[in-house]
Amino acid sequence: MTKKVLLVCGAGASSGFMAAAARKAVKKLGADIEFKAKCESELGEHLNSIDLLLVAPHLKYMIDDVKGPCEAAGVKYGIIPQRVYGSLDGQGLVKVATEILEGGEQ
Repeated sequence: MTKKVLLVCGAGASSGFMAAAARKAVKKLGADIEFKAKCESELGEHLNSIDLLLVAPHLKYMIDDVKGPCEAAGVKYGIIPQRVYGSLDGQGLVKVATEILEGGEQ
């Protein structure tokens, strides 16, 4: 079953580039993950349809706000590492998402 990952940044632009890089990496790696990007204000509308929420590193202060709703919805969450986000490393993002989805660190 395809896992759905939502990337969130302030306005949705930089996470859009990140999601595009991750989608390319998914094709190359053959991973069963779907990446989408939204701005933070749209988060509530999408929480019940995702498996993992990844927050841009510059919004890590948001984690405390999303922890409760994510746990209530059964959604895993994490922060995109700065090195992955800063270099738009799609393969790195797929690796981070896979590790969290498989029960790694949050």
